Amino acid sequence: MTDGTHWPGTWMNPSSKHSKSDHSSINKVMLNPPSDEPLLGNADEKKLIDLTNVDIRLPFLVYVSREKLQGYDHNKKAGAKNALIRASAIMSNGPFILNLDYDHYIYNSKALREGMCFMMDRFGDCICYVQFPQRFDGIDPSDRYADHNSIFFDVNMRAFDGLVQSLCCLGRRKKNANISAENRAPRIGDSEKEKEVMNLSTFPRRFGNSTFLIDSIPVAEFQGRLLDDNPTVNGRPPGSLTTPCKRLDASSVAEAINVISCLYEDTTEWGQRVGWIYGSVTEDVVTGYRMHNRGWKSVYCVTEKDAFRGSAPSNLTDKLHQVLRWATGSVEIFFSRNNAFFASPRMQFLQRIVYLNVAIYPFTSFFLVVYCFLPALFLLSGQFIVQTLNVTFLIYLLTMTVTLCTVVVLEMKWSGIELGVWWRNEQFWLIGGISAHLAAVLQGLLKVITGFEISFTLTSKSIGDDVDDEFADLYSLKWTSFMILPITIMMVNLIALTVGVTRTISSVTPQWNNLLGGVFFSFWVLIHLYPFAKGLMGRKKKIPTIVFVWSGLIAITISLLWVAINPPAGTNQIGGSFSSP
Repeated sequence: MTDGTHWPGTWMNPSSKHSKSDHSSINKVMLNPPSDEPLLGNADEKKLIDLTNVDIRLPFLVYVSREKLQGYDHNKKAGAKNALIRASAIMSNGPFILNLDYDHYIYNSKALREGMCFMMDRFGDCICYVQFPQRFDGIDPSDRYADHNSIFFDVNMRAFDGLVQSLCCLGRRKKNANISAENRAPRIGDSEKEKEVMNLSTFPRRFGNSTFLIDSIPVAEFQGRLLDDNPTVNGRPPGSLTTPCKRLDASSVAEAINVISCLYEDTTEWGQRVGWIYGSVTEDVVTGYRMHNRGWKSVYCVTEKDAFRGSAPSNLTDKLHQVLRWATGSVEIFFSRNNAFFASPRMQFLQRIVYLNVAIYPFTSFFLVVYCFLPALFLLSGQFIVQTLNVTFLIYLLTMTVTLCTVVVLEMKWSGIELGVWWRNEQFWLIGGISAHLAAVLQGLLKVITGFEISFTLTSKSIGDDVDDEFADLYSLKWTSFMILPITIMMVNLIALTVGVTRTISSVTPQWNNLLGGVFFSFWVLIHLYPFAKGLMGRKKKIPTIVFVWSGLIAITISLLWVAINPPAGTNQIGGSFSSP
């Protein structure tokens, strides 16, 4: 470690200055760099796998844990990635980085080769990263919370990819065989305009004062170039990467420990213009935006066999908190200088639209909330939302209906899913919109106006009875405050349905047509919220006590308001009023 002592090798028994949140920089070489020559295995009957004539060299393996200090902002995942970049640049300077979450694993090893092929293509030096869709294990057969998220990963992301990477632009470059410095990311040795960006004299201020790290940057840039087989490309000679790697020495290990200290990033551009960008809970989105804003391209690679798999949120609470995190990051982007409105001229118009959509979608929660309350307002007040059903309104309604049906058909066709799967995606889109998305917007507005941040905590828990059940976690529930609004919407619509039906039945001249219109729209809201209600009930209808409390308070409040305020009478009123003629 930094103090010269050996790492104890466990977090299970923390000690002074050695706990998960307070420890020195740790750099543990688990496997030394392999030899340059192949090492073939021998026949061994004791082994389950015959390794005869198989290269059994194992790759260089190092455990890295950045320094942690009490009261210091470590910038979460983005800070860890930046520390890893610096350490690996000094110790191995590998040409590729594979980024996985802790709960993900490689399901298709050939996908790594597919991703690298994009970067090694004739125009691959314009590709900054290759992204794969998320696939999950352990999802219940009904997928009640739409954890597969097929519409997003198989439709939206493919569409975004077509706009962000600008395939048509790359196609024109292939035809012309000419890469203009105006339309590509900066490289050492480019035009005078780019030399200012890649000026070696500015590297200490940008990357820190480590000479080992600074020396590795031109090497990595040279290795990332294309082959010098085209006169218009400032490439590298063939065979230049076949030289043996430099052996690891003690000074390199010591320097790698230094660059993962807390204070190394001070007065540098790490997290602002270098590496993963700080200031957002969705640092990957912000970092991708910065890359595209500088002229880099990206690829969304969908393999026939899933590339990687991971663990999906297992219950309603975890799913909502995941949605909250994504939406919070989008709101933070909207209120920051990473908003696509402030993008550089390198970013094309359609690319700006993509990133604007990423930043704006949580704000649709306001319209969803109004939409969910309007049917109940109709049933309670007796006044239809549209005063007159004229031809213009009916044409508009027909046009919207046909358009939405067309979108449904295209989404199902492009993603290859059935109608039931598509419907679950739609259900949870509304559930997330009136809960997590709205909470994220309010949280972002509060942070912008007051500078304070609020967090939505989990306070109570209800666990499934059968701990041996494979999907036992599906029935667990931790109460969180942004469940209040969906419960309110369900209760208000249920009460409105009761009021509307009771009033129509008791009326001397019941108007069933008006009632059916209100019931249809209110029921449409409720069936969207069915997975939410099912998640609250858990197993065997064991609803948490707090749900009963909130439901009772809401019912009492609305009942008192209904008694205090007489519904207006009129020709559009549902079934007249409760009073006798």
